[in-house]
Amino acid sequence: MDVECEVPAAAAAAVANGLSGVEPSPAPISAEQLDVEAYATQYTGRTRLGRLLFIAERCGVEAVELEALRMAYDEIKRGEDTMFHRDVALKIKGRLGPRYLLDQAWADSINRRAEQRKEKLESELNGYRTNLIKESIRMGYNDIGDFFYAHGYLSDAFKSYIRTRDYCTTSKHIVQMCMNVILVSIELGQFPHVSNYVSKAEQTPDTLEPIIVAKLRAAAGLAYLATKKYKLAARKFVETGPELGSNYSEVIAPQDIAVYGALCALASFDRSDLKSKVIDNINFRNFLELMPEVRELVNDFYSSRYGSCLEHLEKLKPNLLLDIHLHEHVETLYMDIRHKAIIQYTLPFISVDLNTMAAAFKTSVSMLEKELAALITENKIQARIDSHNKILYARHADQRNATFQRVLQTGNEFERDVKSLLMRANLIKHDFNQRAGPRKM
Repeated sequence: MDVECEVPAAAAAAVANGLSGVEPSPAPISAEQLDVEAYATQYTGRTRLGRLLFIAERCGVEAVELEALRMAYDEIKRGEDTMFHRDVALKIKGRLGPRYLLDQAWADSINRRAEQRKEKLESELNGYRTNLIKESIRMGYNDIGDFFYAHGYLSDAFKSYIRTRDYCTTSKHIVQMCMNVILVSIELGQFPHVSNYVSKAEQTPDTLEPIIVAKLRAAAGLAYLATKKYKLAARKFVETGPELGSNYSEVIAPQDIAVYGALCALASFDRSDLKSKVIDNINFRNFLELMPEVRELVNDFYSSRYGSCLEHLEKLKPNLLLDIHLHEHVETLYMDIRHKAIIQYTLPFISVDLNTMAAAFKTSVSMLEKELAALITENKIQARIDSHNKILYARHADQRNATFQRVLQTGNEFERDVKSLLMRANLIKHDFNQRAGPRKM
């Protein structure tokens, strides 16, 4: 059975070197190659804890799980979040010895001090509200928001930060409020709020500092990634300035910008965008230098070295599946990148031997046929499959015939318009037109 569809003419770069890859299927997650300590040092604050717990839950390797839990436990004891402490101690289940059990005395001490601190902050805020001092009220709500955030009450922190909005008197205050709301919203997974407050911050009348612009673009990229708008996410990540550096480690590391931006770009950008916005982008190149394997796979894809590109992707996959923001998008992005590789492989040719192509993709001919048929049905490849001889035929449009047809159509339209003008001119010349009758009073 043949699948047929017209193929437009397209000039493409020489396709070389074959492809490599595996059939898209769920892969077991392995963290044996992940250096948990080096990974965790890229982050600070709650995002470090969140990422460590995520690795512990999903890695499937007990040694890595315990290392992540140990680091999370030690990090929590330097903070004030007793709920987090209890959760981690329960996950450890005594496997790390007596030092890493639930420290109830520590938790009770923290909770007592927290209650006293909370009463003091609320008392101060009430005094500010009584005196109607806007700046003091704003700072009071900020302090309470910081208190709730430190103790893990994220919803309460969100509400406190939002309340500062009515007491902001300068653009700087508005930006600070937006950055606080964005931080908590990312922790809560409320990405619509992230997009909303990124826009609010960008609309402030004063010129934003480069570091703030970089943070806002990174946050917007995460919001678009979470909602599977990969092309918009890619644009935000590749536009992120080098000023970001490690200055937003409470949310994202510069290495993440490179990985998220590159994968989203490979899955959604066309060839020209990939060249201009990624490869030739000096600012984004600074991020790619931090991840040489990601830089190489981008260059391999653009240079049609698909085998090397997909090999790099497969090596990265286990670690990407342990990324708190990227894990649920890995399969979709990999599938989109693979499909783009198939499309670009077939474009320059009139016919392609499916046996050769299947060998290059390290898959079976029957599976490759299904992939090609799906792409043809979706109008992503305009061709036909000869299932008997196992050949893909691309039908390039007859450009000469199409040009003649456009010329004839243009001539017919011109002739019609001229006849209409001549008829109108003759009607006016012979006074053959209808005049409006006198109005009735």
